[in-house]
Amino acid sequence: MKKKNLMKSLTALVLSVLVVLSLAACGAKPSDGGKDADKDGYTVAIIKQMDHASLDEIADAIAARLDAIAQEQNVSIHYTITSGQGDQSVLKQLADQAVADQVDAIIPIATTAAQVSAVAAEDSRTPVVYAAISDPDTAKLTGIDYVTGTSDALNTEYILDMMLAQDPGVSKVGLLYSLSEPNSTKPIAEAKAYLEQHGITCVEQTANTNDEVVAAAAALISAKVDAVFTPTDNVIMAAELAIADDLAKAGIPHYTGADSFVRNGAFATCGVNYTELGARTATLAYQAMTQGMDGMEDYYRMDGGIITVNTDTAAVLKADYSVFAQMAQLVEVTTTKD
Repeated sequence: MKKKNLMKSLTALVLSVLVVLSLAACGAKPSDGGKDADKDGYTVAIIKQMDHASLDEIADAIAARLDAIAQEQNVSIHYTITSGQGDQSVLKQLADQAVADQVDAIIPIATTAAQVSAVAAEDSRTPVVYAAISDPDTAKLTGIDYVTGTSDALNTEYILDMMLAQDPGVSKVGLLYSLSEPNSTKPIAEAKAYLEQHGITCVEQTANTNDEVVAAAAALISAKVDAVFTPTDNVIMAAELAIADDLAKAGIPHYTGADSFVRNGAFATCGVNYTELGARTATLAYQAMTQGMDGMEDYYRMDGGIITVNTDTAAVLKADYSVFAQMAQLVEVTTTKD
């Protein structure tokens, strides 16, 4: 009899514990805002358009700043970093998954990633805080109340001024870019207008894959251009290591839209600091998550004004770039294969 009573008591105790655990588990479910069980916790999906030095630098800077904010504010911020590998269907899957996971913010890096994320978040109104969009207006990312971010808008005229300052005798310039990159549309148009105004012949080559970029660079070498200009074009950036040596050995300086090109062998650029841009983007994302999007601007343009020169490439070109030091802050780098 005592054994039966004991068994009944143990069974009741076990059932009571299970009920308590069940209730606790219900309480731990994420809230509608996508937060963790910890009421001060936030989740963020960082989505790179593809893998290459510029976007990797930005993603790393975003992650570092989110970590710093978490420590400063004594909150937990959980984030994932994924890459669409340059494939729009993959980008859509990543953005849709982020919305399904009820993240508190999506941080897409580069134009196509931002466009896809904005569409994916249309119903949920999940804050989309993009990074490194050269022309948010042309990309149709303005006027959306749940979308903001940072712009690395290029000062095309200034970079071409650098080109002429370094070599006033330039008479033929190659424009190397991808037709699939919205980032390139406006600066290429600006470059054409600038070159026409200065009586300089323009030779265009476009490419959408690494092999096509290599072929396009070879065509510009055959055309005997005096210099090549590429804006912040992700497709060309991904192939910079494959073309930098050939251009330099042919005596053709490659002027580009970002310092990551230069670290991978291009000659020079004048643009924004992508580590600073990533940090600013993370700060904006935290503001959107904690304070909402009201009062936030369509986008925030980052200041440029930093000239970066690859000294390895300059040596191959036998180029004197001392004039750049008179134009802006000058940073010298060597080639890194990242």
